[in-house]
Amino acid sequence: MRSFLVLAFAIPQVAWSQAAPRPEILILGTYHMANPGHDIHNMQADDVLAAKRQQEIAQLIAVLKKFNPTKIAIESDVSGGRVTKEYAEYLAGKYTLSPNEIDQIGYRLAKELGHRTVYPVDADGDFPYLRVVNYAKANGLQSKFDAIQARTAQRVKAQGDFLASHTVLETLQYMNSDSLAAVDMAQYFSFVQFAEPYEYAGPDLLADFYRRNIHIYRNITALIDSPGERILVIYGAGHLGWLRQDVSNDASVTLRKLADFVR
Repeated sequence: MRSFLVLAFAIPQVAWSQAAPRPEILILGTYHMANPGHDIHNMQADDVLAAKRQQEIAQLIAVLKKFNPTKIAIESDVSGGRVTKEYAEYLAGKYTLSPNEIDQIGYRLAKELGHRTVYPVDADGDFPYLRVVNYAKANGLQSKFDAIQARTAQRVKAQGDFLASHTVLETLQYMNSDSLAAVDMAQYFSFVQFAEPYEYAGPDLLADFYRRNIHIYRNITALIDSPGERILVIYGAGHLGWLRQDVSNDASVTLRKLADFVR
């Protein structure tokens, strides 16, 4: 009876908190426009500084303005000062935008919205990938591991092929679709099988990537100053599913998606 009463008294409070205004967070998963080659599988992108692509970036910016973000968070070291300096120089006309998506989307949109700064939120972390590679080799699972890698490479190539015949906005719509985000998350979880009791190589890889993303998420939520906050987070698409999951599981905020603003 006591537990029932506790639950009964809790219901109105939960209903009230859900009805109250909540900050909104939009995670925009992007490809790396400058082709830095830092990932295991890297999508090849053409020159985003070309006139055609610059027009497409302007189209993307117009869509993101519909969300009207109050703050823009980017994939850069949370404790670094480079972004603050670059953006200030950009506002002063002393910095030329690089092909990086931080510049092309983050800086451009922030300036057009009149923002005085942008917010780096990235956190470093371990990614013990070679431990999983070695486990697969030592336990007769090389073919399974290679098949997972081949599927990932094929998916990344398909994204590059899509970009070659579509606009930047269309490509990001494709990359941010619920279906592709689900496929990406499923691919991560395929590493769970590379383990045994006391040697959890695959699960530890996922745990470390989760740890990094939840640290990133903490840095994002630390930007919230009011219930009316609308935070746009611009990140490599490999983080999309994880960060969306974090937002979805947090009852104090509301998840928004690119698809909400493309009409």
